[in-house]
Amino acid sequence: MTKLADFTATTLQGEERALADFDGDVVLVVNTASKCGLAPQFEGLQKLYDTYQERGLTILGFPSNDFAQESGDSGEIGEFCQVNYGVSFPMFDKVHVNGKHTHPLYQWLKDERSGLLGGTIKWNFTKFLINRDGEVVQRFSPQTKPEDLAEPIEAAL
Repeated sequence: MTKLADFTATTLQGEERALADFDGDVVLVVNTASKCGLAPQFEGLQKLYDTYQERGLTILGFPSNDFAQESGDSGEIGEFCQVNYGVSFPMFDKVHVNGKHTHPLYQWLKDERSGLLGGTIKWNFTKFLINRDGEVVQRFSPQTKPEDLAEPIEAAL
C-alpha cells in the first residue's frame, strides 16, 4: 500500500526532500497559489501550524500554476509567503496537480480521495489530511477555512 513516505518533492531551495521525513506526523498537504483570492488562507494555515506543530502536525505547501495564479519563481513564492503571512511550514517548488505532468504525490492524493470532480483538483487550496500512518484520511475543498480543520486535526493527533 502506498503511503506519504513513498514520495519525494523539491523544496523551494531546490533540494530533493523525502516525505518520509514526516513519518509519524499528521500532515496537511495543500496546493497553494500566491495570486489566488484564497491566498489569505496562508495566515490560517500558519496559525494551525503554530497551534499543533508541537503535537505532531506538519503542513506541506505545494505551489501550483495549474490555475494561472502562481507565476512566480521559487524565490518569489517563498518571499511572498514569509513576508505577507509569516509562513514557516515547509513549502515546496511548483508542481502540477492536474494533467499529464501531475506530480506523483498529487496523483496518489487524488486516487485516495477523488473529491466532487472525480480525479481532479478543482482549485487552489484543496487540502488533504494524512494520518500518522501516512494514509490519506480526508480531503477538504478550497473553500474550507483552515480554522474549520481544527477538529479533524485534533482527531488525527
